[in-house]
Amino acid sequence: MSVDKDTVRRIAKLARIALEEDRVEPMERELNGILAWVEQLQEVNVEGVVPMTSVVAQKLKMREDVVTDGNIAEAVTANAPVSEDNFFVVPKVVE
Repeated sequence: MSVDKDTVRRIAKLARIALEEDRVEPMERELNGILAWVEQLQEVNVEGVVPMTSVVAQKLKMREDVVTDGNIAEAVTANAPVSEDNFFVVPKVVE
C-alpha cells in the first residue's frame, strides 16, 4: 500500500491537522515508511503464539467482597453545607 500527496492532505483534513504544503512530501515519505514497516510485520509467523498484554504474566490481587463500615450516612453528610434526610442538597440544574 502506498500513500500519495492527495491522501496525505485528506488524512490531515480528517485528523484536523494543519499541514503546510512544504510538509506534505516529507509526511508522504514518513507515512509510506510506517506502512512498509507494518507490511513487514505482517510477514512474521505468529502461529501458535499466545496473545498477551504484558511481557510478564500478572494476576490481580483479589480480596474478599464484604460490606464494611455501612450505615454511616450521617457522618458522611455531617460537613455538607446543606443536607436533608442524609442526602446532599444541591441547586436545581435542569428545569
